Amino acid sequence: MLQISKHIAIPLSEVEMSAIRSQGAGGQNVNKVATAIHLRFDIGASSLSDPIKQKLLNLSDQRITQAGVVVIKSQEHRTQEQNREEALNRLRELIKRAIVVPRKRKLTQPTRSSQKKRLDSKNKRGLVKSLRKPVSE
Repeated sequence: MLQISKHIAIPLSEVEMSAIRSQGAGGQNVNKVATAIHLRFDIGASSLSDPIKQKLLNLSDQRITQAGVVVIKSQEHRTQEQNREEALNRLRELIKRAIVVPRKRKLTQPTRSSQKKRLDSKNKRGLVKSLRKPVSE
């Protein structure tokens, strides 16, 4: 089980992981061992609730395809196990980001002193500009 929060968990059977060869430098190890992990998670077929699925699909994240599949590739570490953990952590963070409900902003009024300061600065600026005018006789 991939524990997202206290109340939300995803069975690992819904997450498809495959080992692939890593890219980049690394000597013989890169050519011989498949240490990178390619994780695929189908949002539509998952056991998540419908509101969470919808929030996930509405995220503007390049890892989510048009078909609603999350694709994560992890190749930072030298071992397959570490890359698997890293990929699962990235999936967990992506889902957590979708779950978080932003707080409503409380409307506030500017304080009397801030209003007075603003008007004073406007008057001062206007006075500076009026002093730039050519002097008339």
